[in-house]
Amino acid sequence: MADDDRRAKLERLRAAGIDPFPHSFPGVLPVERIHSEHDSLEPGQETDARYRVAGRLSQRRGHGGAAFIDLVDRSGRIQLHATRDTLGEDSFETLTSLDLGDLIGADGFAFKTRRGELSLRVEDWALLAKSLAAPPEKFHGLEDVETRYRHRELDLIANEESRELFILRSKVVSAIRRWLDDRSFLEVETPILQRLYGGALARPFVTHYHALDRDFYLRIADELYLKRLIVGGLEKVYEIGKDFRNEGFSRKHQPEFTMLEWYEAYADYVKIANELEELVEHVVREVGYKGPIDFSRPWRRTTLRDAIAEKTGIDILELRDAKSLLTAAREKGIELDPGESWPKLVDSLLSHHVEPELQNPTFVMDYPVELSPFAKRHRSHNDLVKRFECFAGGMEFSNAFTELNDPDDQRARFEEQARQQAAGDEEVQPFDEDYVFALEHGMPPTGGIGIGIDRLVMLLSGRDSIREVQLFPAMR
Repeated sequence: MADDDRRAKLERLRAAGIDPFPHSFPGVLPVERIHSEHDSLEPGQETDARYRVAGRLSQRRGHGGAAFIDLVDRSGRIQLHATRDTLGEDSFETLTSLDLGDLIGADGFAFKTRRGELSLRVEDWALLAKSLAAPPEKFHGLEDVETRYRHRELDLIANEESRELFILRSKVVSAIRRWLDDRSFLEVETPILQRLYGGALARPFVTHYHALDRDFYLRIADELYLKRLIVGGLEKVYEIGKDFRNEGFSRKHQPEFTMLEWYEAYADYVKIANELEELVEHVVREVGYKGPIDFSRPWRRTTLRDAIAEKTGIDILELRDAKSLLTAAREKGIELDPGESWPKLVDSLLSHHVEPELQNPTFVMDYPVELSPFAKRHRSHNDLVKRFECFAGGMEFSNAFTELNDPDDQRARFEEQARQQAAGDEEVQPFDEDYVFALEHGMPPTGGIGIGIDRLVMLLSGRDSIREVQLFPAMR
């Protein structure tokens, strides 16, 4: 809310002929540029290097005819040294009467104070935007987590750590793009509004398309359209974009989230696993990660069957129906929901008893076919498919298949999903006739993967909640 004193000051500035909201201020350099070129100066050393900077006024000190003003931009902080003798009476008084939070620009020469503080000796300055509301206090103004998420702009003003986090996120995405582009992948865009959702087991958001007078869905995954591009001969494609799933909130789940998916002709899930290791190693190196998770290759690999047996003593492949699996779990002291299907019971064992224990990157491979309607079957075990999920920091952050490219098998999988839907399961893959039509024209052997960008950033930043790494998360 605007402050009355600040608004009065705004009017005084206008009355003095000062535009409080000018159109531009060209030639600005980031503060970090000055630091990189002059941090090595000796205390008291002057330079003739002139810079133009701009940012938010964060602190002010001084008395008499001199003032020290801290200016903050995205890249860091610089101290401005302003004097009445250099600026003149009116300009100096106006500058020193500005409010914390005002945006200013300044021209000046780099020097080191006698106390060793890199500074800019101000020769001229300009008001760039008058702040009509007081900024949050640096240490006390944003203790309320809900406020930080709802008003991320205030969080970014007050907390340097938050600015650094979202700069890190940007670097992660840029590093991923470079890695894929260097390997001849094509970045593409597929529909977000879809006539039929698919590519994951989730409940969609529904919207009405008035011009067509029919319901459309926000996509829950990019998968099926991307694989249609493989059919079309593009061979190596990726997309980084938003997906939407109409589900609950948790530290790992938001209804709107960012995914990377890539698909590669003539590859299988083993090659994709190797490439995931290489990609994450590249990103870790690019962003300078130094956290507790050991991302060095090779990562541990185990099967879903062995991973669950190791933590629970239950062999899921010997218990192929819900009743026997529930009985075995009860004998082990594990309570499962008796209303769930066999695939969901298996998923519950994985998510509650295996996933939280996997801190360093671990591939969990070879899933039952019921959990994976788009993955290719094993040659030697018809009940399993060539799929892995990769876990780290106690959560899953990627999911990959050797893609099913037999149209008849895919049609049968869709029909089984339809039977589950008829039995009351809302989170199933609907029958997609257009996708089967594409497969009937021939899709080469293909490997594909989805990587949760939000979760990868959580791992690389040490954050425990997905809301921390999204600029504007959905709120209740």
